[in-house]
Amino acid sequence: MPDHQTDISPRAPVLPATEGEPTQIRPEDLPSLFAARPADAHKGTFGTVAIIGGGPGMVGAALLAGRSALKTGAGKVLIGFAQADCPIPCDLLQPELMLRDAASLFQAALPVDAWVAGCGLGTGTQALNTLNRLFALRSNTPLVLDADGLNLLAGGLLPPWGPGTVILTPHPAEAARLLNCTSREIQANRQHAARALAQRHQAWVVLKGAGTLVCRPDGRCWVNRSGNPGLATAGTGDVLAGMMGSLIAQGIMLDQAIPGAVWLHGAAADALVSGGLGPIGLTAGELADAARQLRNHHG
Repeated sequence: MPDHQTDISPRAPVLPATEGEPTQIRPEDLPSLFAARPADAHKGTFGTVAIIGGGPGMVGAALLAGRSALKTGAGKVLIGFAQADCPIPCDLLQPELMLRDAASLFQAALPVDAWVAGCGLGTGTQALNTLNRLFALRSNTPLVLDADGLNLLAGGLLPPWGPGTVILTPHPAEAARLLNCTSREIQANRQHAARALAQRHQAWVVLKGAGTLVCRPDGRCWVNRSGNPGLATAGTGDVLAGMMGSLIAQGIMLDQAIPGAVWLHGAAADALVSGGLGPIGLTAGELADAARQLRNHHG
């Protein structure tokens, strides 16, 4: 793959002028998101998500991602904390989550259908070593790289991540660091910035914010219109990363899983606000239950 450490400004002519307008993400175009499950299904049918993050002081970020992955429908969810030892024996709110330190999770070599990395990871030596190990072992398994994973990438500290699909999920400040420009420049031309990142890294890009953009490596782009200001609170990005990893692990094709996670995340916030919860004071931990309700009862 191309060297993903090269600096590219969003103002550089990295794509043809005829980029085209993004397609709006619509639930009617996401049939896999609402498909009924077979009667003979078992937990292995719906994939295993492994979440790597939760460094010291940031355990909650990995737990939010794990809880949302589980409630969005993954069969099994593993969490590997970027710490020397697993900081908690059990998530008391979601005991179905399987918790280990990241090194032990890697050593176990369990089958994984999608990785999510970066939620509360940190940017120190432990975090960097953890991502290096993950990149070395993940092979072709899809990877959602979020939060501190993006900060390490922007710092030029990461090795190539291998041949499998990668989804980058920056907010405008993270995108600015990745493109060596300012957040204001990102916001002034969000479509071009998203496409520039997708081309530079040959990865899917989810550029978060009002009107989140989803961009394929080939430049095809979607725009999301669900969501509201209630999402402007800590942890909602971790929830989105977990949802995305979950839908991918369930075998939903990428053209529905990635835009579908973005739409579902926003629609869950809209449902909560319609029910009187927020937007002021809406919390990230409330989104997963609303997303589960939408998947089961939409339409």
